[in-house]
Parts: sequence; C-alpha cells; structure tokens
Amino acid sequence: HLDQLVAEVIARVVMVHSVADVEQPIVVGIADADAPVTEVTLHVDRPAAGTVAEVGHDAVLLCADIGRAMIPNAQKVDVTKELYLGVTIDGYRGTPVAIVSSEGGVSVNQLVMEQPKSVAMRPVSISKGLHLAEAREMCREVGMEGYEVTPVASMLTALHRVFESYDCLVAEINPLARTTQGKYLGLDAKVEIDDSSLYRHIDLNLDVEGRIDNPRERKGREIGVTYVELDGDIGLIASGAGLGMASMDIIKQKMRPANFLETGGGITAELLYNAMDLVMQKEGLRAVFINIYGGINPIHEGAKGVGKYMKEHNVSIPVMAKALGNRQEETWEIFREHGVHVVTDISTEKAIEYLAGLLEGTA
Repeated sequence: HLDQLVAEVIARVVMVHSVADVEQPIVVGIADADAPVTEVTLHVDRPAAGTVAEVGHDAVLLCADIGRAMIPNAQKVDVTKELYLGVTIDGYRGTPVAIVSSEGGVSVNQLVMEQPKSVAMRPVSISKGLHLAEAREMCREVGMEGYEVTPVASMLTALHRVFESYDCLVAEINPLARTTQGKYLGLDAKVEIDDSSLYRHIDLNLDVEGRIDNPRERKGREIGVTYVELDGDIGLIASGAGLGMASMDIIKQKMRPANFLETGGGITAELLYNAMDLVMQKEGLRAVFINIYGGINPIHEGAKGVGKYMKEHNVSIPVMAKALGNRQEETWEIFREHGVHVVTDISTEKAIEYLAGLLEGTA
C-alpha cells in the first residue's frame, strides 16, 4: 500500500514520467491498491521524452532518489483525464484537510480561485482519519461518477495514511491520470515531511545534514540551531524565530545581516558557545549582534558560553548583546566581564543604532 512506500522516499516523492540524468540503478516500490508492495531495481534508460510508464493496474511508482527516471522499454499510454489528490494542513483550523479536484496538472490554489466547483475540500478528524465513504462523497462533489469513484477515493484515503503516518505537511499526487483503458497512473507527486518529526522516522534513513550544501548551514543543524546564511557582514544570534526575523529586518535598515540564527528553547552555555563558533566561521564579519530573551531560557548560562568563546578565541570584532528577562542583571555582568558590549534598552532599534555608531566610530 502507499503508506508502506514512503520508507523508500527521501522526503520528496517524484513519480516516474520523464527523461532522467540518473546513471545508477533506482530502487522503487510498486503498489497496487489491493496487493502488497513489491520492490524492484530498475536500470535507467533514456527513452523518448513524453513517454509515460505504465506499471500496472491502479499502480503508483515512487523513486527513492530525488529526480526523475524512466523505466526501460516503457509503454506509452494515452491519457484522457488528469485529476488532483492531496492532503495538507489547514492553518486556520489546525487540522489536516483532504483535497480532490477534477482538474489536475495545475496549482490547486489557482483552481480554488478560478474553478472552485472543480475542487472539494474536507477537514479530516485527527482521531478518526479519512473514511472511504467521505472520500467517495468528495469525488462525487467534483463530478466523478460510476466506476471511477471508488478507485480514486481509495487512493485519496491511502494518501491520507501516508500523510498521517509520516507527519507530513503536504502529500499530493498531481496529476493523477486516467488512461483510455480506465487505469489510473500517478504522473507526479510530492511528500513534504515536517523536519521536526524526522527523529521519529529513523526507518527512512535520511541523511538530512548530508543534503545541505552549505557547510555552515549543515553545522547549524548538527548543533541544534536554525542557521541560514545571508550575504551581509553583521552576524546574528537570536533566541527565537520571531525575534531573529525582527532583528534581521532592523539590521537591514542600516547594515546587512550575515545570517539568520535562532537557538529556540533550551539555551545552554554549550549551545551559545557553538552558536558563536558557527557565526564567526563566516569570513568578512564586522560585528556580531546577540538578541536573547529569558522567559524560561537561562540566558545567564548562554552568556557564559559566549564569554568562554570570546576568551578562548580572542575575538577582535565588536560583539553586542541585548539580553532581557530571567536573571538579566547577572547576564549583563557576565557579558561585560568578557568584553561584550551590552545594551540594556528594551528596543532592538536602539541596540542596532548603537552598533552602527560603534562601527562608524561615533558611539
């Protein structure tokens, strides 16, 4: 079944339907609606573009590698209709929502605006899941009838099982093609898994860090922070995503941020030491701005980590910190002892103005 196949997929599922640049064998799974999964190894060939691989009745073929591939000697099939199946998160309700459309191959968001009657959407109970009867009703809402309702509805419920079992943010087949023989082939699909849940899916055997090209961004994931490299020269460490984004926007008013880095919860001396080490690896930095807030976070421990790094590496560029909240006075003292410029004002704008003046020699 479909939910058994995702273990073969690296975060993104791509249906087989075009010429590939893949040279090594690809392990795929072939799933029939009523049959167990069969794994086969295919050696990639290069047939004519536009060929659609017919792999069996009600079958879906998923590549284990990101990319597109062809089955050697694939049979070209005629497509009479393209549909859309998907499950995603409804941000307003906070629940999964199943989607089916009688029009496939285009953005479902575009369809909702331009052809709303071609799209059926239904919130899915987290505790009860998506029942086949509900899926059938959705198919009928978009004009399906007769023999086509049950197989499409079955695929939608199977897709929901994938979504639920693997903590997905999105799982979709677009388009799902109906051939002149009445068979259904998934021509393209994707699965996006919530990064925060990957620790629960060791069966996927994902080398997440290995797929990140930038070595510093890869290092950020390894030490437990969110790091995105930018093209500026002012390093940034923040204790939350919102605080980090706001800090970045304020820095951009006068200077250019070199990165986005947010530590999340659980600040420790080791985490802030590693964060400093990561930010300082980028060449050409003129300064580092630290913006941390202590609600439950022990920011005084974070200050110890920054201070340790400053002492061990003899940091020569200005490091400025705005630290407010839990044990803030102790935090300020630790920073000052190690040569960090401390801003006690609650305004990040004031802190950035002071940092800009420091760099310009006017502060």
